[in-house]
Amino acid sequence: MSLENKVAIVTGAARGIGFAVAKRFVMDGAKVIIADVDDEAGETAADDLKGIGEATFIHCNVAERLDVRNLIAETLNAYGDIDVLVNNAGVVAGSEFLELEEDDFDRVISINLKGPFLCSQAVARHMVEKVENGGEPGCIINMSSINSVVAIPNQIPYCVSKGGVSQLTKTTALALAQYGIRVNAIGPGSIMTEMLASVNSDPEAKNRIMSRTPMLRIGEPSEIAGVAAFLASADAGYVTGQTIFADGGRLPLNYTVAVPEAD
Repeated sequence: MSLENKVAIVTGAARGIGFAVAKRFVMDGAKVIIADVDDEAGETAADDLKGIGEATFIHCNVAERLDVRNLIAETLNAYGDIDVLVNNAGVVAGSEFLELEEDDFDRVISINLKGPFLCSQAVARHMVEKVENGGEPGCIINMSSINSVVAIPNQIPYCVSKGGVSQLTKTTALALAQYGIRVNAIGPGSIMTEMLASVNSDPEAKNRIMSRTPMLRIGEPSEIAGVAAFLASADAGYVTGQTIFADGGRLPLNYTVAVPEAD
């Protein structure tokens, strides 16, 4: 699944799943733009990847139209093209429904849903122009979640935003299909990022996750990156409008599984 000489933008790529995707893309031969609001972490991530291949950090708040426009312009200035966009940037705001603040709801929706819209539209305009001039179509990959299907009552804006990402994926896939531009999504389950690292020292929390995960383990960011590499490659040339759920079997489960007691 070579991405040799492809140019990819990965948002929210300073750490976690986004960084894992950026690293896999660089390993597969792509030139990668790490887009993030955390300048220090973004520069560090780019430096880490430069030992493997070509990576550049660009500051971008995906919820700000001017930031997105600058991201596209700087990418084209640096590499002259955009073949792959991964809309990974996302935030959460945990709160019970009756206490949820409007500002927190707006912030999550802006970054998790408006951001992918703004980035997708801006990149798609470039991709369409390229196709109309005889170039190869690119692809867009959205980072969704199993919470686009199931729900957590104290993560309302996050679940709503990921449900929106699911529909954004389908509608934009249809809108861009005539140009050969593919749009797909990945729906991770429980993945060992910084947000989940604490469960390793909390047996009760880990058991809760294991009880809803038939494979009885937490996924690794590199496993999500592998799905992204497939969707970005020519091997997925006839795949569009789909969400691939990488969740250890969680979504098909309508009961809890027995978790072996730790030694």
